[in-house]
Amino acid sequence: MHKILMVCLGNICRSPLAAGILSHKMKKHGIEAEVHSAGTADYHVGQAADKRSIETAQKHDIDITNHVGRQFQANDFDSYDTIYAMDRDNYRNILSKARNENDKAKVKMLMNEVLPRENLEVPDPYYGGPEGFENVYRMINMASDEIIKKIKKQTS
Repeated sequence: MHKILMVCLGNICRSPLAAGILSHKMKKHGIEAEVHSAGTADYHVGQAADKRSIETAQKHDIDITNHVGRQFQANDFDSYDTIYAMDRDNYRNILSKARNENDKAKVKMLMNEVLPRENLEVPDPYYGGPEGFENVYRMINMASDEIIKKIKKQTS
């Protein structure tokens, strides 16, 4: 079973949406997986996803209403096979908690699944309007499709 962690800053906008999208697609493709999310900061621990993320997910028949924000911890390296960062700052924050090279090897920039080695960031839509959340959805959706393709290729 694949265990994937999506990570952004506060764990209320991008990463819960990313976990919801990828989890939804995994189920649709019959792939056994655990997909969760976390934030590198502790601003929103215990909080629900941002209502705009919830609304964006719902527009695409994805339910993230049960999301509860949590902070990324070093022991997440033990629990997950792959840890996806939404942007470079969070990528560095995750790596700063790595205990060894094995931990570091698990960390990837999400959009590198679409455009390898470009290190494109999924922008934080928090201070923008609804179009920012829809843009984030489109980006994560593309990356999720690539993740699905890779997993299917590995298991065939």
